[in-house]
Amino acid sequence: MFAHIREDIQSVFERDPAARTTFEVLTTYPGVHALIAHRLTHSLWNRNLKWLARFIAGLARWFTGIEIHPGATIGRRFFIDHGMGVVIGETAEIGDDCTLYHGVTLGGTSWNKGKRHPTLGNQVVIGAGAKVLGPITIGTGSRIGSNAVVVKDVEPNSTVVGVPGRVVRRSEPRQIDEKRRAMAKKIGFDAYGQTPDMPDPVAHAIDLMLDHLHAVDRRLDSIGDALRGMEVPVRDDTLPALDECELNPGSETDKTKPPE
Repeated sequence: MFAHIREDIQSVFERDPAARTTFEVLTTYPGVHALIAHRLTHSLWNRNLKWLARFIAGLARWFTGIEIHPGATIGRRFFIDHGMGVVIGETAEIGDDCTLYHGVTLGGTSWNKGKRHPTLGNQVVIGAGAKVLGPITIGTGSRIGSNAVVVKDVEPNSTVVGVPGRVVRRSEPRQIDEKRRAMAKKIGFDAYGQTPDMPDPVAHAIDLMLDHLHAVDRRLDSIGDALRGMEVPVRDDTLPALDECELNPGSETDKTKPPE
């Protein structure tokens, strides 16, 4: 447990440029306080001292604003940045080198006993306010953008944004350097799960629709040319120009109706 705590403290320096000294991290970082408390309560939980574990976890939540159920399984070098409002459920499983920002929920969607909360692979980053719900799996190296709501499995090395969450990018698996001091650069760490070139999934979908319409127009033009070559009469005025369409389709002067 103490070896894990030392690694947890060291991970703060690797992912937060504001951290200056170990004493400062130990005394002023609520994410570190909550994680130290969880290391203790999880040990008590596994020893069947469940009431005591829940009681200490409640005190840690009162002091830090971070709620971690003692039954949750958390890997090595876990970092909660800022932390206020983070909720991690009982059956959640978190891999190594993961990062959560404030307002993140790893929640359940069922009242049934058993596995109810998400499983995170290694090197997962979840941005502020994101909700990952249900017994789903977030693949290794994935990024969940701020305020996304994820209710389905996510493949490794994917970036997810939006409500509901949509995969907007997949990348090749990242290589992890053995010297973890350079981890942020080696695994491509993205603060808040966002990058400056993050695509907009809605705009991307509209772009694809426009590309398809242009392709259809070209195909129709080629068909028209072929018919004209066969001396088949082709009318070019079947559809009006867009600027000739009447805004009020119910009026008597509606020009959107095709000619009889």
